[in-house]
Amino acid sequence: MTDTNPPQPSFSANKLVLPLILLLIFYIGLLPVLLYGYVLWHLFNPSLWWHLLLIPALIYIGVIITIQGITLIPALITRLFHITYTPGHHAYTYDDPDAFKWIIICSLYTPGRKIFEILPLARTRTAYYRLLGMHIGHNTLIGGVIKDPCLTSFGDNCTMGEYAIIYGHIQNMQHETIDMARVTIGNNCVIGAGAILMPGVTLQDNTTVAAGALVPKNTTLYSGKTYGGIPAHELTPKPPQPTP
Repeated sequence: MTDTNPPQPSFSANKLVLPLILLLIFYIGLLPVLLYGYVLWHLFNPSLWWHLLLIPALIYIGVIITIQGITLIPALITRLFHITYTPGHHAYTYDDPDAFKWIIICSLYTPGRKIFEILPLARTRTAYYRLLGMHIGHNTLIGGVIKDPCLTSFGDNCTMGEYAIIYGHIQNMQHETIDMARVTIGNNCVIGAGAILMPGVTLQDNTTVAAGALVPKNTTLYSGKTYGGIPAHELTPKPPQPTP
């Protein structure tokens, strides 16, 4: 007689370790603003009118310190402890080392990414991406969303428009797997607003991706070409119309 009961998922100690890791890292990230609040608590005197006038400025400074702390400090910790994942086909479980590190980084990275989608802090965002392992060349402007900074690289003189998305991973919840692949953007490339690049995409130098295009996974776009559409294909320039 065969056992018809489905196998029960095994317990992983990493499920307990994960919240402790996140709690510790975010606590460290919030230490600067906690120290700032402690100093204000001892120095601020509401009976002095000019102290009251400083309240908006003090709140603004506190917000900036909070943003810097909960973004750059966790990113610095992931850099110092080499918490990064590698390309490949992985089981989407807590016991898979790369999947577990991906879960940690996503948990730390997503709040900061959401902040930078709202606030135009370009230099802080660039420093944030670089601490997370992303190569960003000279004179490159990155808008939109980078899902996997450690699997993404940009060359020099590139522009990525708003609402564009670059994926470095694909999850398959049916088979409980996650596939990761690098995305490489060459020099002098333009990615239009709303374009989507899937894992494994390569843009050679001087390549343009039109707004709203979808570049399938493991696709190479060749130098000097313009691509658009779903899926992305080379756009042929229209010949000049004869003058009447």
